[in-house]
Amino acid sequence: MALPGELLPATELVLTAQRAMSAFVIAAGLVGIYFFLQQTLFKRARCKSPVRLLGKTVIITGGNTGIGKATALELARRGARVVLACRNRQKAEAAICDIRRETGNSEVVFMELDLASLQSVRSFAETFLKTEPRLDLLINNAGLVADGRTTDGFGVEFGVNHLGHFLLTCLLLDRLKEGGSGRVITVSSIAHIWGKINFENMMSNKDLGTGKYSWQFFQAYCNSKLCNVLFIHELAKRLKGTNVTCYCVHPGIVRTELSRHVSLWQKVFIEPVARLLFLDAEAGAQTTLHCALQEGIEPLSGRYFSFCSVQEVGAKARDDAVARKLWEVSERLTGLA
Repeated sequence: MALPGELLPATELVLTAQRAMSAFVIAAGLVGIYFFLQQTLFKRARCKSPVRLLGKTVIITGGNTGIGKATALELARRGARVVLACRNRQKAEAAICDIRRETGNSEVVFMELDLASLQSVRSFAETFLKTEPRLDLLINNAGLVADGRTTDGFGVEFGVNHLGHFLLTCLLLDRLKEGGSGRVITVSSIAHIWGKINFENMMSNKDLGTGKYSWQFFQAYCNSKLCNVLFIHELAKRLKGTNVTCYCVHPGIVRTELSRHVSLWQKVFIEPVARLLFLDAEAGAQTTLHCALQEGIEPLSGRYFSFCSVQEVGAKARDDAVARKLWEVSERLTGLA
């Protein structure tokens, strides 16, 4: 019988080999998951349209940072007059300097818009209609994940992500119709699949959710993104017979300032994952650009796009009755009815 001391090296060798194999399997699994996510949830696509925009005017809400700025940069590069509709003048003017320098296009301007104030939305629309003779593209890009209330007492995600853009679009529709082929693009999110619409809460609490816990205002965010999809669904029906079309987009999971209002511990968790997997702003702008520029997609008005192609949505995101009621309730809440 062999002594224990004689077997130990062989045993250690076997154990070392087993550990190495386990580590290899885990590493291979992680690499596999990474590449799977890169080809699905974090997939990249590019807008291939060569269309130029000389003589065209574009409004982009939240165009001073992230996806909005990347979108503005490309549209300015194609010759458009680009209006950055933003709350913060200083950030907007810094973005304008960057865009003008990179594109050589001096037709990039700032107009103040605070989507958390319905009065600000009305003032913006009034100023725009008085000073700008045309509108070809309205890109409802701005959005946030946050807790709190708007100037008018709405939940901030409901007020900014949906109601402010709803009112802005309605006030500018006639100017869009005056052009040759106006388009409305609203940036939604894949998060809409977790959304739900509670009209009772919407009317009584002026919000899409209740409470202040992180998961509750994330739920409200999902609800607001469902509102975006339903808004475009209904808008397309109301635009039938006109020269204006509309589209809703999921930009991908993008590393932006969207979550700048979340708590520190959430940022500590999100930031490493974001740097490893999330798309940059340029990649995130591609589906918006596709819907803004691609010729021949007019028959797809009202549809939801991701990865620069039309995607199917679940039944609750194309519910005619809910979309119509959301429109009617939004009209009342914004003072349009």
